[in-house]
Amino acid sequence: MLHMPILKRRHRGWQAAPVIGATLFVAACATPQRPAVLGPPPAATGPATTAPTPLPEAQQNRVALLVPLTGANAPVGQSIANAANMALLDVGDQRVNLRVYDTTPGAAAAAGRALAEGATLVLGPLLAGDVRAVAAVTQARGVPVISFSNDSSLAGGDVFVLGFQPSQSIARTIAYAGSRGIQRFAALVPAGVYGQRAQTAFVRAVDAAGGRSTAVASYARDPAKMIAAARAVTAYDARTKGKTTATIRPDGSVAQVKATAAPLPFQALLIADSGSVAGQFIPALAKFGAPPGSVILVGTELWNNEPGIARAAALRGALFSAVPDDRFVKLTQRYRAKYGSTPSRLASFGYDSVLLVNSIAGNWALGTPFPRALLTAREGFAGIDGAFRFTPGGIAERGLEVQQIGNGVITTVSPAPRSFGS
Repeated sequence: MLHMPILKRRHRGWQAAPVIGATLFVAACATPQRPAVLGPPPAATGPATTAPTPLPEAQQNRVALLVPLTGANAPVGQSIANAANMALLDVGDQRVNLRVYDTTPGAAAAAGRALAEGATLVLGPLLAGDVRAVAAVTQARGVPVISFSNDSSLAGGDVFVLGFQPSQSIARTIAYAGSRGIQRFAALVPAGVYGQRAQTAFVRAVDAAGGRSTAVASYARDPAKMIAAARAVTAYDARTKGKTTATIRPDGSVAQVKATAAPLPFQALLIADSGSVAGQFIPALAKFGAPPGSVILVGTELWNNEPGIARAAALRGALFSAVPDDRFVKLTQRYRAKYGSTPSRLASFGYDSVLLVNSIAGNWALGTPFPRALLTAREGFAGIDGAFRFTPGGIAERGLEVQQIGNGVITTVSPAPRSFGS
């Protein structure tokens, strides 16, 4: 069995900034099922103070937040909008006028309305197709778009991609495994764009770590095809070919012939899918000579969005990399107290994008275009999801921590960097 050292997860403390009144407007193409702002701001602590007089809109730069407020994705969009409102209240900066638009009736129409109402920066949208529709509207006006999609192909020009990138998660975990003596890697990747990108990232990461890729098998999410992929990635047929043994019984008859297999060609196996799908591979992998504990399983950032994965006994010892969760846990507690519900894991996009805008607001003169060049500042930004910065190509580069699944718990084995070096 291969072992990785485990460090105890440390929950770093986090204090919210003082809460000062701010305003979040809802300008939806259709009436949302729930308002974007629910209830009064949280009570401030310490001596009572007089809330500052709100700045008139004419003295504010306008920013549009485009998210789904109706339809199937409304819970995610509402979480993002609510978290954005919390950030506005926390920073207490009135130089930004944030308005929320519903993308479900039509993302292009929502973007058009936002621009008509004076928006010079767009936060969102969430879905890749909506990002393309919005970019077609904003491009002619030179308005930057900080999208919440994870589709890196969308980045470029005035479009920035804030979403979590599987390539970064894969690279971080493989680099960590390589530093612990793992040299031979294999991968199972789903059919489709996500799988193709995961495969490319895997090959590059293994090469960068000085390791060797022994096999990559693609699969459709069908039981028979997943079994076939497990058989292929373990090289079961090649390992057992010509390797048979027979036992002669006392009466001279020959016992049933059994196949013996050569050792597995890899030490670590990437399963570039959700944790639940990874779990479905375990019986087949065991059948073909890779039972739990015989190799290190590697997941992706998708695993960070599965609360029950810590209890998945079959995945015990598996590694994956994701943004730090400590601050998001704190945000979730405050969110529940304010809104009475649990936010989507993607709510951090709303909060962090507002923090980003606030960090730049001091260099954004009233009535001027958003200072796009500051988005690619080398030192980057800090938020709920830790340190991040945009590459010159417009993709968010993040500081990730390596996590390991244990017996009902997930521990951090390599912490995320707190900032980017110069």
